[in-house]
Amino acid sequence: MTYPTAAARRGSRTESVMQDMRDRIASRSLAAGARLPSVRACAQMHGVSVSTVVDAYDRLVAEGVIEARRGSGFYVSDRLVPLSLNDAGDRRSHVSDPVWVARQALESGEAMHKPGCGWLPADWMPDQDIRRALRAMARQPLAPLTAYGTPQGLPALRQLLCRRIGERGISAGPEQLLLTESGTQAVDLLCRYLLEPGDTVLVDDPCYFSFHAMLRAHRASVVSVPYTPNGPDLAAFEQCLSRHRPRLYITNSGLQNPTGAALSFEVAHRLLQLAQQHEMWIIEDDVLADFEWRPAPRLAALDGLQRVIHTGSFSKTLSASVRCGYIAAGVKEVAGLVDLKLATAFESGHFSAEMLLQLLRSGAYRRHMEGLRKRLAEAMTHTIRQLGELGIVPWAEPRGGMFLWCRLPQGISASDLARRALASGVMLAPGGSFSQAADADSYLRFNVSQSLAPDIYSVLAREITAGGG
Repeated sequence: MTYPTAAARRGSRTESVMQDMRDRIASRSLAAGARLPSVRACAQMHGVSVSTVVDAYDRLVAEGVIEARRGSGFYVSDRLVPLSLNDAGDRRSHVSDPVWVARQALESGEAMHKPGCGWLPADWMPDQDIRRALRAMARQPLAPLTAYGTPQGLPALRQLLCRRIGERGISAGPEQLLLTESGTQAVDLLCRYLLEPGDTVLVDDPCYFSFHAMLRAHRASVVSVPYTPNGPDLAAFEQCLSRHRPRLYITNSGLQNPTGAALSFEVAHRLLQLAQQHEMWIIEDDVLADFEWRPAPRLAALDGLQRVIHTGSFSKTLSASVRCGYIAAGVKEVAGLVDLKLATAFESGHFSAEMLLQLLRSGAYRRHMEGLRKRLAEAMTHTIRQLGELGIVPWAEPRGGMFLWCRLPQGISASDLARRALASGVMLAPGGSFSQAADADSYLRFNVSQSLAPDIYSVLAREITAGGG
C-alpha cells in the first residue's frame, strides 16, 4: 500500500479548509465584508495546524474570494459571485437538492405519475364552482377587476379571513391581516422583514423543502431540529437556542409537511416559553389547515400574535393559479410589512382575492373541503395498504391531509430509487430534499392523492427489488 506524503496530506487539509470557507461564503453564512475566523481559531475549528490555515487563507486571497487587511485579519471579498442555490451549502446530489422535487414536478409532462408532488390532481379541484365564480365576477363593474387593490388587500376578504382563523382560536382584526400572492410569498416577505444575512433560523427536521431553499436565498444560517409525532424535540430545541441564538423558527403547527404530524398542547406551551426567553420570532405556516379533521393547537392562538406570525393560503386546497395567501401579525409588524410589500411586490393579486371571496361567501369552498377531506381519507387508507405490501412503512399515520412520510426497506436508497423511478415515469420525493439527518435517504414523501395509479406500485416493486439485490 502507498501512503500519501506529508506534503500531499498538508495539501489535502489546506483544500479542506478552503472548501469549507467557499461553502460558507456561497451559502452566505459568511456575507460580503464579514470577518473570517482568526487563523488560530480556524485551526482549532478544523483540527489542523496554523500553517495549514495560513496557506489556505493565502490561496483564497489569490483567488479573490477573501482579502487581507493589515493588522485586522481576513474578510470576505465585497466582489462576491451571484448566489447559486445549487452550489450553496452541502454538496449533495441533485436528486436530494431542496428545489429538485419542485423542478421535476413542474417540468414533468402529463404522462408522468407524480406521487412526490405537493398538490392535488386537477380533477379533484372544484372546476364548476370556479367557473361560476368567474361568471359572477364578469357581471361586476370592470374597475375592481382591473385596478390595483389596497396595500393590505381586499378589505371584505380580510374581514372574512379574520372569522375563519378565529375558528382556530386566533384573534385578529382586519387591520392585523395582510394579503399576499401566496403562502410562499408570505414567508418570503417575513424573511425579508425579520432577517439579516447570517442570522440563524431554526427549522424542523424534516421540513418543507422550500424553507431550505428560501433561507439560502436570504443568506441565513439554517439549523435543523428533530421533529417528533407531537412537535419538535424540546430538548434538542432548547440546546439549539442556547448554542445558536436563532432569530427565527419556521414551522407548521397542524399537519406538518412532510410528516403529517400535529403539534401537542404541551409542546406548544413550552415552545412559546422558550421563544419568549430567547426573544425569538416564530413563523407558523398553516397552508394545510383546512385538511384537518380535528384542529391541532395553533401557536398564534396561544401567543396572541405577540412573537408568532401566522401565514396561510388556498393554493393547496383550491387552485395553484388562484394565488392568494395572507399574514396575520401584530399591528406594528403589519405596518412594516405593508411598506415592504409595496417596495418589492406592490400588489398581491386583486383578481384572485375577488375570486376567493366569491367562493368563500357562496359556501362552495366549504362544500368542496368537506368532500375533499373524505376523498383524501380514502386515498390515505389505500396508499398505506399498497405501500405496506412493499415494506414501505409510514413514520406516523396523519390525522388528515395528503402527505405520508415513509421509511423504505432496509438498504434501499431513496435518492437512487427516485432517480431510477423517474426514468420509468414515476416522480418521487426523496427524504434528502426535506431533511439533513443521517438517515434521510431512507425516507420518501408520498402525496396520497397522486398515489392511486397501479403503475406506481409496479415501478416501486421492481426498483426496490433491483435496489435490494
